[in-house]
Amino acid sequence: MEKKIVIIRIKGRVRLKKVIADTFAMLNLHKKNHCVIVDANPSYLGMVNKVKDYATWGYANDETLSLLNKRKKEGFKSFALSPPRKGYERKGTKVHFNAGGALGNRKDKINDLIKRMV
Repeated sequence: MEKKIVIIRIKGRVRLKKVIADTFAMLNLHKKNHCVIVDANPSYLGMVNKVKDYATWGYANDETLSLLNKRKKEGFKSFALSPPRKGYERKGTKVHFNAGGALGNRKDKINDLIKRMV
């Protein structure tokens, strides 16, 4: 089975470049705190790399995928999530995950964030 990437939009629409807005539209991420599950193929990885300053992503495990599929409404491709309990990481939504913030690639730690948001 191919790995799945979960992408969560962290920032809203204010002062968003058109290229970034178009990429979010292609990913069906129209609102803040919404997420989408995609395959880990090169085209999606390129899109994810383009929105790295506005979203967070990582590789989902089976438990997280089943948890998200319970919340899925018919006809929708994205999942509405709540803001995370106890907030985002210490440095907030303006700093990348490697530096202690919330943005960028989380790898397997995306599962912990999703559990706090469901």
